[in-house]
Amino acid sequence: MTPATTLLPALLGLATGLSLIIAIGAQNAFVLRLGIEGRTRVILPVVLICALSDAALILAGVLGMGALVAAAPVAMVVVRIVGAAFLVGYGLWAARRAIRPGALLVTGSPGGTGLGVAVGTVLALTWLNPHVYLDTVVLLGSVASQQDAAERWWWAGGAMTASLVWFAGLGFGARLLRPVFARPGAWRILDGIITVVMIALGARLAFDL
Repeated sequence: MTPATTLLPALLGLATGLSLIIAIGAQNAFVLRLGIEGRTRVILPVVLICALSDAALILAGVLGMGALVAAAPVAMVVVRIVGAAFLVGYGLWAARRAIRPGALLVTGSPGGTGLGVAVGTVLALTWLNPHVYLDTVVLLGSVASQQDAAERWWWAGGAMTASLVWFAGLGFGARLLRPVFARPGAWRILDGIITVVMIALGARLAFDL
């Protein structure tokens, strides 16, 4: 196998993975906020959790777990209801931060999101979202199955790399926005956007839209 035949499926996997991951969602909104807070001790494990979770789901898709997920509608309904409740709850929490000035974060202050809360939240946002299984396991798995057996793992490697690059860039690159968020009003706007995203996604899950 020549470098060209391995590079092409890897780049295809990279592009496919990015096309799914970059879309605005609960996970991205949460990582963005952590990145703006600038707490490296919290960002690093969260980025790793996001990337490793995606890698596990992509691996499951490549190994053919997509058919199993699609064949378990009852389990998906349970995940959908629990995930919807969590997203709406998080959205209301963000709304409280936006409405009440006393709950606002001042960039660089010790009142940012703690490690335990951040890890627990990102795990819930990742694994309680049924669209993660449908998009990553079923959709990416079906695309991977179209690749030749020898090229499939290069494709999967490209998709996994896309996840790592995106979340690392989002988490650690967001600190460039910190001068903007030195003003409390900017935090209120960000939390307002997060409120809309989280509650909209929660409603979409709850009503299976």
